[in-house]
Amino acid sequence: MSISILHRHLAAFAGAVAATFVFCQVSEASYGLYVGKNRTADGSVFLGGTGEEVSSHWLRIEPRKKHAPGETISVGVTKEAVMPGEMMEIPQVGETAAFISMDYSDYEGFPPPLTNGGLNEYGVAVRDIWSPSRKELIAMTPNPQKGPQYSDLARIALERAKTAREAVQVIGDLINQYGYSDYGGNSHLIADANEGWVVINFSGGKGLWVAERLGPDDVRMSYPGYIGEIPLDYQTNQDFMGSANLISFAAEQGWYEPGQPFDVHKVYGDQTAPMRSPGVEYMESKLQNLGAKVTLREFMDAVRDPVISDDAAGYGQVAQLKEGVRNEMQLLWVAPTSSVTAPFIPWRIGVGEIPAEYRWHRYMTKGAASNYLTAEYAQQEATEYAFYLYKRLLYYTCSRLDEFYDEVVGTLTAFENHMIDDQAWVEQSAEGMFERGESDSAKRLITYYSSVQAMRALDLGNALLGSMEQRTKLLQGIPQPPSNETMKLEYNMIRCGPTPESLASTPQ
Repeated sequence: MSISILHRHLAAFAGAVAATFVFCQVSEASYGLYVGKNRTADGSVFLGGTGEEVSSHWLRIEPRKKHAPGETISVGVTKEAVMPGEMMEIPQVGETAAFISMDYSDYEGFPPPLTNGGLNEYGVAVRDIWSPSRKELIAMTPNPQKGPQYSDLARIALERAKTAREAVQVIGDLINQYGYSDYGGNSHLIADANEGWVVINFSGGKGLWVAERLGPDDVRMSYPGYIGEIPLDYQTNQDFMGSANLISFAAEQGWYEPGQPFDVHKVYGDQTAPMRSPGVEYMESKLQNLGAKVTLREFMDAVRDPVISDDAAGYGQVAQLKEGVRNEMQLLWVAPTSSVTAPFIPWRIGVGEIPAEYRWHRYMTKGAASNYLTAEYAQQEATEYAFYLYKRLLYYTCSRLDEFYDEVVGTLTAFENHMIDDQAWVEQSAEGMFERGESDSAKRLITYYSSVQAMRALDLGNALLGSMEQRTKLLQGIPQPPSNETMKLEYNMIRCGPTPESLASTPQ
């Protein structure tokens, strides 16, 4: 689809809502998409999205680990955080699950490495998404605050939960027992092969949280994470969970009249960030219009949609959650930076080694400019950094959108389609090895396959980038920015697709 056709396609939806189409002007927001199993072509649950941080990002595959009695983990935020806090130690469990995540080095001064979630060996996927609390809650947050923060909650849920419901319970129990450190409110979108959950953690230091179940027929976009009206008996309702003080605290503050319907967003949410913006309605409508036949390809396309995937997106993730999958074979597709111009690459829990090009590098890492590199990291740093390669591709693509967009996205899509087709033989071959007791060979196979595809992705990115760079320099040149200050805009989002303004102004 050409970008001009894309504009017209999006404008057809935007015409009815153009007057109110507002994207929250934050540089870090993140979004998540959920499609229930009754709405997909093969009965899978899809969970995807991105994290939006101005930071370095790198792939992590953490193996299952056993922990000694009395072992603890450090959680919380430091005094350097945007909302200052104190770190604390909490007990570790005896064994933690293997998981895949994209880690990053900075967000609001929180201690790195940070994560928005990912996928664990039991097929539980977690996304972390902003969800701002009302200003009164932010104002009453203790200084210093204590308790696990969003990244701690996402990581610990991956380490401990065997189902999406258990992941919600893990997060709720941690908040109930230890409190919550935050940056103004947050949410999680969690799924397994049967259901999804939206979890909202509120600012204020009062231990407020709530969760809503998403079923097999549901389609949901979180941007921000939202929950509307909930039943007053939420604690005994199988479709809801929450802290014991969720309703009583609101009544004490005069924010809620007892006996009336309880709307979570109206009571506790920031009313300047609409619960269901037209951007959310656009994405949900796009997926719902595919009926009960959403394919993996179509879901990847949705996560890549240029309306929501831009320079702010640090990576892209797509989990296809199926029942009966062996732990080692759980699969997460990950784009090394914004998926609008970066390919999704398949990574399985049983992968034994990540290529150096997809591990941590100094580019965009907080504090790296003030330190020399240690010898232990020299060779890894000398390799090409996938995150940086595809950032460069994004900038060239966006600079000459009409010329480059179709070429790049079409090429990436074709590359991904070959890998989607490959999964049948990869799974069949690896499963045969596991069943014959050849688990080491099976793990070597899936490691080799993902590593080869990851390196092919670099070759593809470099081929696209080299061609685009030469054409740009020969035909247009690289203009000198007006000043160094141009680079330092607080909100400098580079897009490869229509802005809200262009949606509103494009003729239908």
